[in-house]
This record gives sequence, C-alpha cells and structure tokens, in this order.
Amino acid sequence: MVKQTAGRDKLNDIAPKFAQLNDDVLFGEVWSREDKLSLRDRTIITVVALISKGITDSSLTYHIQNAKNHGVTKTEMAEIITHIAFYVGWPNAWAVFPIVKEVYADESTSVSDSLFGTGEPNTAFAKYFTGNSYLKMLNVKGVSVANVTFEPACRNNWHIHHKGGQILLCTDGEGLYREWGKPVRKLHPGDVVYIAPEVKHWHGAAKDSWFTHLSIEIPAEGSSNEWLEPVDDVQYQQANN
Repeated sequence: MVKQTAGRDKLNDIAPKFAQLNDDVLFGEVWSREDKLSLRDRTIITVVALISKGITDSSLTYHIQNAKNHGVTKTEMAEIITHIAFYVGWPNAWAVFPIVKEVYADESTSVSDSLFGTGEPNTAFAKYFTGNSYLKMLNVKGVSVANVTFEPACRNNWHIHHKGGQILLCTDGEGLYREWGKPVRKLHPGDVVYIAPEVKHWHGAAKDSWFTHLSIEIPAEGSSNEWLEPVDDVQYQQANN
C-alpha cells in the first residue's frame, strides 16, 4: 500500500496529532493489513460506511476514487449503492450518484457491439476470474475458438497452458497481458498475442475499459489448463501504470 500523507499535508499545521493518527495508525496500521482483508474490500466497506453517515464531501469522493483504483467498476459501484439504499436511506444513496458519475466519467459504461456477440456470463470459469467476464463459443470442433469479453478491471488468474498454447486476437477496448517475470503488455484492437505452452501468464481488461478478444486454443494431444493464484490488487495496479 502507498504510504498515506494526506493528514500531514492538510492538517499538520493545526492538528499534528490528528494528522499523525490518520496517516500512521488508520492507514499505516489498519488499512495496511492486506493479509487480513484486501484493499479492494476495504475501499468498498469505507464507501458504504461514509454513505451510511450521509457524508458526501471530498472524503467520499476520495474513497470512491480509491475503490475505482482498486478495481471496483462503475457497474459494481452502482450495484453497491443500490443495495445499501434500503439499509442506509434512499436520500443518502441518491446523493452519491453525482459523485460516482464524476469519478467514473472516463470509464466506458458498456462494451461496444462485438462482431461476434458478447455471449453469456462466464459462470463456469468465474472462480478463476476477478471481476465479471462473458463467453461466447464460436467453434468447438477441431480448434476451440471463443469470444471473451472482460468488464473494466476484470482479469483472470495466473495460469499455464500445458501443451498446445493459445492465440489471442484483440478486437475491442484496452487489455493487459503479462507473462511471469516480464513487463506487462498493453493490448489494443488488432494486436495478436501468442502464448506458448508452459508459460505462466494472465490477461484481462484495463481498469477503465472493457476488453474483448478471440481466444484460439492450439490443439495438441494431452493439452490442459492449470489455473493458479489470482492476480492481487497490487500486481494489477502496477500493471495499469
């Protein structure tokens, strides 16, 4: 987690102890406990807590932006607010949406009309993804070809194709691809990625963009996919920089 200095920057001249507690205790000791609760989950909890208190000032804007930076999409944020509206009060929830619009103004709200169609929610493989993805199988005989769509900030786990490998044909939005031990590669429509067998890698959408690609499995006898650990929030944020 990035070291927090907001307290000292804004309040050190008038309330140095408060500033120190904010930066060193609240953020330095509580927020930093990522082994207990992820930063993404902490951002959601904080946003909900502030909305429940009717707070709609710059602090809420900061924490909604922080949630976005840690992978919470506009769709997810709207759903969070809609859900809690019945518990924290309708006016409290209503008042937040202008801030959400402002923070997520640069995020595409929906994927463009793909040439091959978005397909259905990718529920069969959801446990191997962070965020929401969609799948439409285009061919299953001989060579497996699928149209895969990622919502903003969605990515799959690290994984390995044993034998055969895979080809990605990028068709829409902005994506990210990374092989183990190598720099991240940003993907755009028209890019082609060859993933050799036995290479540990992951791919997904940039934090502010949907991403669509064709996934072509290279057939080989005895081929299989090995799904590994998720791409954590820190790895993902670094990939977006």
